[in-house]
Amino acid sequence: MSCHCNYLFSILFLIMPHTYRLALLEDNPRQLEKIEAYLIKIPNVEIVLKSRSSNDFFEQLKTIQPDILVADLDLGNDSMTGMEVAQDIKIPVFFASVNTSEYVEDIEDLKRDAEICVDHITKPFSEDQFEKSFKRFLQEVTYFSPPQYVYLDFEKTKKNRIRIDDIVYLCADKKEGSDSNNKQIHFINRSPAILIDFSFTKMEEKGLLTSQFVTIHKAFRVNKKYLKHYHSKTSTVEIHIFDVTDKTKCHQLPVSENNQPVIRKMLRHPL
Repeated sequence: MSCHCNYLFSILFLIMPHTYRLALLEDNPRQLEKIEAYLIKIPNVEIVLKSRSSNDFFEQLKTIQPDILVADLDLGNDSMTGMEVAQDIKIPVFFASVNTSEYVEDIEDLKRDAEICVDHITKPFSEDQFEKSFKRFLQEVTYFSPPQYVYLDFEKTKKNRIRIDDIVYLCADKKEGSDSNNKQIHFINRSPAILIDFSFTKMEEKGLLTSQFVTIHKAFRVNKKYLKHYHSKTSTVEIHIFDVTDKTKCHQLPVSENNQPVIRKMLRHPL
């Protein structure tokens, strides 16, 4: 790599916009402790989830939202591999494993199909090797990360700075108070608001990317991270929102017939 690229990556690392929340998945307790010890010395990261099995990992994932997964590919006698877990949650992933060579094709497929940053290091490795590899991975994640905030006009206030991860879904359903020019926006941590002069066709211009928001119906665009479950009997998806009573509640949104195959695949739901 050229000196210019090295300089660019160094600058990117210094200006990381926030601390990355890490989830660790490793079946070997000693390896888990070792990787944790290496990671806590690296700036701009915080370990928020540690697990030795896929079942426990997904149980913790119900209440914790990590930004990055650090995982072993071989989880011993587990019902899933680290690769299958990564394919399921679709967040940037750094594999630390003995048998990375056996998964090269899967790693490339994951990187391409899920459009996320994926990297790996092969065991055994030294602390210095791990640190250098993981820092470079963080630089890549930072470089390719979508915007963290957008500025949106509401009914009563203009140019509101909104964290994208706080948005659950956007709605153009007239029954919920929307019309051709105005949309409703629902959050995970605040009451809903009315978006003024907002068009779904210009979402990307506002910074709300199709890689983050999925169309489930002509009237609904949903943040992928909040899609929890697909109900086949009612053709709806389950989400959680902060409602007008200032409480978090479970809510279901309709999925149109054309969009059902995409949502089933995304949530790995059988026909």
